[in-house]
Amino acid sequence: MTSTIARLRIALGLVATVFIAGVIGYRIFGLDWMDAVYMTVITITTVGYREITGIPSVAEQVFTIIIIVTGVSTVLYTFTLGVQVVVEGQLRDFVGRRRMNRRIADYSGHTIVCGWGRVGKGVVHDLRSAGSQIVVIDEDPERVRDLDLPVVVGDATLDATLRAAGVNKARSLIAALEGDAENLFVTLSARTINPDLFIVARARADESVAKLSRAGADRVVNPQELGATRMASFVLQPNVAEFVDVVMHERSLEFRMREFEIAEDCWLNGTSLRNANLRDRANVLVLAVRDTDGSFRTNPSPDTVIRAGDIVIAVGTTDSLAGFAEVLA
Repeated sequence: MTSTIARLRIALGLVATVFIAGVIGYRIFGLDWMDAVYMTVITITTVGYREITGIPSVAEQVFTIIIIVTGVSTVLYTFTLGVQVVVEGQLRDFVGRRRMNRRIADYSGHTIVCGWGRVGKGVVHDLRSAGSQIVVIDEDPERVRDLDLPVVVGDATLDATLRAAGVNKARSLIAALEGDAENLFVTLSARTINPDLFIVARARADESVAKLSRAGADRVVNPQELGATRMASFVLQPNVAEFVDVVMHERSLEFRMREFEIAEDCWLNGTSLRNANLRDRANVLVLAVRDTDGSFRTNPSPDTVIRAGDIVIAVGTTDSLAGFAEVLA
């Protein structure tokens, strides 16, 4: 595609060269500027509408023949390249969309990120680091043109756009559009299509938090409020705040935090932490347990019994957490 455009630029330059040479040549033969332009145009395009002069001289005839041969060939070549550029572009877009649609159709349990702005980019960065499958929705084709992820260009508030992103098979959705009203529509539409979808919505205004929750968002995040809290934490407890940042977001520390849901047939179901002996068995430390009612038991005692449906939040190295997942399985 790039080489074709480069050749098209050269061809346009040749057409311009022939045109200028024709105008100057007819001017030398005694025509005024407008007549010279007119003769050059009808000669290059082979229209031959009306000759300006009477019987041309031999030199003028030879010159006209040269202009016809070079002009027609360059014009036809330029026209062919122009058509090729258009067809290649359309074909590339068509094939790209088909390939993208097939790729998204194969996805299941992926995350849809609505909005490729500052928040959306930050979300995608962390999700990709965790190895998640991601589909991005954005209205601006130029903004996502070079994105090496499955992209659906369209209005995320429309059901058709969400379906094109595979919302019916997705595990989660991030509503990170600019306006709260748009995020509200996305939340309502996505919840209607997929009742089991986990939805995180962005809110700018405080009054939008309750509305988004009522619309079906499982979590509502106000970036400004989180940013203010984080800044205050760095003043009040800088080491604690930095440690949490490193553990949660950076890769400079070997320890990570991860959550694990206990299945009905898991061996840990009905077992106390003392008997499970997770520190020796998987080299992980249980920081908290979230019960099925949503409440947290932080720093659980060794006598805490783990039940099916509980969420165990553990800390450990990447390898030990991966081993813990295998132990639970």
